[in-house]
Amino acid sequence: MIDFLARAFGGDKSGKSPEKKLINLALQGGGAHGAFTWGVLDHLIEDGRLTVEGISGTSAGAVNAVMLADGLKRGGAAEARKRLADFWRAASLGGDLPAVQRAILNRLFSLLPSTDSPTFNWLNAWSKYLSPYDLNPLNINPLKDLIERFVDFEGLRADERQIFIAATNVQTGRLHIFPHEKISAEAVMASACLPAVFRAVEIDGVPYWDGGYLGNPVLYPFFRSTNTEDVLIVQINPLVRKKVPHSTREILGRVNEITFNSSLLSELRAIEFVNRLIDQGRVPHGTGPNEYRKIKVHRIVLEGLGERFSSATKLRNDYESFELLRKLGQRSARRFLDAHYDDIGMRSSIDLKAEVHAEG
Repeated sequence: MIDFLARAFGGDKSGKSPEKKLINLALQGGGAHGAFTWGVLDHLIEDGRLTVEGISGTSAGAVNAVMLADGLKRGGAAEARKRLADFWRAASLGGDLPAVQRAILNRLFSLLPSTDSPTFNWLNAWSKYLSPYDLNPLNINPLKDLIERFVDFEGLRADERQIFIAATNVQTGRLHIFPHEKISAEAVMASACLPAVFRAVEIDGVPYWDGGYLGNPVLYPFFRSTNTEDVLIVQINPLVRKKVPHSTREILGRVNEITFNSSLLSELRAIEFVNRLIDQGRVPHGTGPNEYRKIKVHRIVLEGLGERFSSATKLRNDYESFELLRKLGQRSARRFLDAHYDDIGMRSSIDLKAEVHAEG
């Protein structure tokens, strides 16, 4: 499998392959800020020193995950970069969707209503009184058409690369993971199904909502499915905000950030606990029965880049905003590799103990 992944990810055209390290990618959801993840992925692919073995994604992270995996499978690094760029161009205000589909997609990319579009404002006003079942009787979901334009899901299901898409089971309230052999446009739609915007997405008779409530993104599926113990999280919901929110929008935005980070913190807490037990010799380290993986965690986060990147900018889906976020993602990925490439395969590049322990 490792040889396959190295070939699929591309290499140095001079014939001299750079040192490659295996990595799993965990891509968080967060509206239009998913364009930051696009930039991160674009630079990681261009750099060429990391081979992606597994990918997990939620909501916008799920979209980026399938675009990346499909591009790598079809044409390696160059095709993956092109596919991501083409998707975000099509998803922007300058894309070619019809007006009604455009208004609905705008709401997908924004966790709060915005813009002065008459169609958008009409949807926003009525959504205070009507559910998506009333507002959208034809069950229009432009995301399905958009991702099917770019992704060959039949090919992805046959791929060797591990992909995991998170969704929330509406009836049981439990996390549901779609593994790569069950990846479909419907699974991605389910992962990105904001309940105030879309009807629950039914797959095999089961209704699903956005995966961000319970797994944003998920890490544990990597533990038994991939060779590498390194996970790189692309986190677009900041943990830290120095400014205290005052307006209704700021408060709701901060609540969303905290809520959509809670499941990730829970997984990091479990990883830190198991790693500590391994270090103490209390549980065996390995991949066999009753053995445990020692997960090395790395992170690139949309944080420390200015308070201007907040819930309000999750509403902006003009291509210029996407481009700005892409460039920030590229810069963040470059800085991460400069500072922590040597850590990959050796140690975590974040202090898990400091991350997960409660204050006080």
